[in-house]
Amino acid sequence: MASSKSQRKATIQKTKGQDKPSQARALPLRRDVLSLAIGLFLILATLVVFWQVRNHEFLTFDDNEYITDNPHVRPGLTLSGVIWTFTTAHASNWHPLTWLSHMLDCGLYGLNPGGHHVTNLLLHIANTLLLFLVLRRMTGAIWESGFVAALFALHPLHVESVVWVAERKDVLSTFFWMLTMWAYIRYSERPGFSRYLLVLLPFVLGLLSKSMLVTLPFIMLLLDFWPLGRFQFGQWGSDRPSHIQRSFNPGDQRSSVLYLVLEKVPFFALSAASSFLTFFAQQMGGTVKSLEFFPLETRIANAFVSYIRYIGKMIWPQHLAVLYPYPDRFPIWEVVGAALLLVSVSTLVIRAFRRRPYLLVGWLWYLGTLVPVIGLVQVGMQAMADRYTYVPLVGLFIVVAWGFPGLLKEWGYRRIVLATSGGLLVLILMVLTWSQVQRWQNNITLYHHALDVTTNNFLIHNKLGNVLFRQGRIDEAMPHYTEALRINPNFVEAYNNIGNAWVYHGDVQHAIDYYRKALSQAPDYADAHNNLGFALARQGKVEEAITHYREALRIKPDFVQAQYNLGIALADQGKNGEPLTHFDKALGKKSGDSNTHNNLGVALARQGKTGEALIEFAKALEIDPNFAEAHCNMGNSLTELGKIDEAIVHYREALQIKPDYPMARYNLGNALFRQGKIQEAIAHYIEALRTKPNFSEAHFSLSLAYSMTGNRTSALEEYRILKTINPDLADALSRKILK
Repeated sequence: MASSKSQRKATIQKTKGQDKPSQARALPLRRDVLSLAIGLFLILATLVVFWQVRNHEFLTFDDNEYITDNPHVRPGLTLSGVIWTFTTAHASNWHPLTWLSHMLDCGLYGLNPGGHHVTNLLLHIANTLLLFLVLRRMTGAIWESGFVAALFALHPLHVESVVWVAERKDVLSTFFWMLTMWAYIRYSERPGFSRYLLVLLPFVLGLLSKSMLVTLPFIMLLLDFWPLGRFQFGQWGSDRPSHIQRSFNPGDQRSSVLYLVLEKVPFFALSAASSFLTFFAQQMGGTVKSLEFFPLETRIANAFVSYIRYIGKMIWPQHLAVLYPYPDRFPIWEVVGAALLLVSVSTLVIRAFRRRPYLLVGWLWYLGTLVPVIGLVQVGMQAMADRYTYVPLVGLFIVVAWGFPGLLKEWGYRRIVLATSGGLLVLILMVLTWSQVQRWQNNITLYHHALDVTTNNFLIHNKLGNVLFRQGRIDEAMPHYTEALRINPNFVEAYNNIGNAWVYHGDVQHAIDYYRKALSQAPDYADAHNNLGFALARQGKVEEAITHYREALRIKPDFVQAQYNLGIALADQGKNGEPLTHFDKALGKKSGDSNTHNNLGVALARQGKTGEALIEFAKALEIDPNFAEAHCNMGNSLTELGKIDEAIVHYREALQIKPDYPMARYNLGNALFRQGKIQEAIAHYIEALRTKPNFSEAHFSLSLAYSMTGNRTSALEEYRILKTINPDLADALSRKILK
């Protein structure tokens, strides 16, 4: 009996001994399952919030310069394009890998904006998952790492970097940033030359995407202290993860610091080279502002204030805009208050670094990674930008994710409070971010929102005016141009745009006055020279127009439109060889561009080469079947050849694409008039005048049509209107009717 009891006891003890390894195996399994669940949540939540971008449009803010109007990018990956990416400072940046990614997208999706947006989104999801994996491997803390990744994925401040196609450089460079950190952890676990090279490789690729990675070597040093614990200072670093090894004597504090710094020398050298190339590209592009434009004291004030404003927008992400204008002045109390707050927080985290090293690391991450974009070297006109927080906010997210649980360490309801508050915060961020993504749907929604939440934003007024102008809504565009000038009387682009609006309305002299005002302030403004030349040519001053076209080309040798206009002017003078030379140069620069073929067709049509013009219009429509202007011009050439029925088809197609297109309405009216369909022609003339009230040619044709139907009262009314708009054309009308 006793023997039986002892056997059972031995069996129980043996079973208990076997349970321990079983539990040890189950613990990593549970952690892996939890990590997988968090990863799936991050993917699904990000897709829910951002998936709407597949229906978003390209923007006229940089997307045109990067993609839609870029002849090197639009054809996709080509040998000449690849060479161009490494030799260009286009868009005031040197980032060849970013250019290559845009080319790849054009090859995959063409100019369908949805595909380009989805690529940005996929990169953002990859960055989120990599951030989670990096923090989890460094710290072993799954929930804290997942919370940081969720904040990174779903915070409204990060919308700009994800939904703006031209900001591909942000999400792409961050992808390589995260890969570099992952490789650095692997190197820290077992240092070796091959692993060191694997850290350098993604770092170099990141610098080729955007120079934002210049601060990464500094971050690597921070990670050496916490959480990697590769350097111990008192208690700080003594709790390093067990899988992280030191390749130096931990007792020699001075030599270990020197070792860690020397280890990063190649990274710092590459950062310095990238900084030089970026500054050179930005100077060439004219985006680096001088100290006369933004004095040093103003830049320092903006830096202090922006550091605090970014934190404020992180806590309360409202009134986010695509562009925050530089204020005229900073109140002294705001600058001093911001500086004192920065110093106070820095002092507190330094004093707490032994017990809570993550506070210092997170805070210095935030301060350090913002240095290249905080405005001490001012690039562009913005005081700050949401996209600049894409990487820096990770530091503050670390402070929140590790700091808040630390405050509740002794509280019994700690887990419930953390789970409830964390889940609620993530849900709120998803709602806010979903709403912010909607505002980026198209140019109109984005610019209107920016004007609603900012003041004195003359750049956005001008951009909104340009969008409305391209849609034919000239009367809506003009107030935005004038408001831009009211805010900034020296804004030459607004003078130029107002000139364009006057040309559209047929008031060429007013347009010339505004072009000359622009050139009086900016003599090397190529666009104004070209537009002034065009207006002068409309007045018959061809010789003077040619002078301005040549000046535009001297300033901007690759100015395609100026090449065309010069060729047309020379052709009007009866020159033979030189006009075609300029047309060929223009076509050589933008051979795969629908606008180029369309413009060449217009030039050939003006020379009477209707057959050749038709070929160019057909090429334009082959590239872009929805090119309304090319359809209209095709109709004009077909009309010239007497093919009225075919011409009408193209006019109607142009109006199907662009219903408020007055020239297509007018030309369709003329074609119908030639077919004897007078009443139908009258309807189209009236519609053309609805969208363009001062369209003198339409008034002429409408008056003529009314007179042919016996409606002399209406004919006389149109004649009176024409007399006030264009007296010469009114005299021609009276002679035609009398005849």
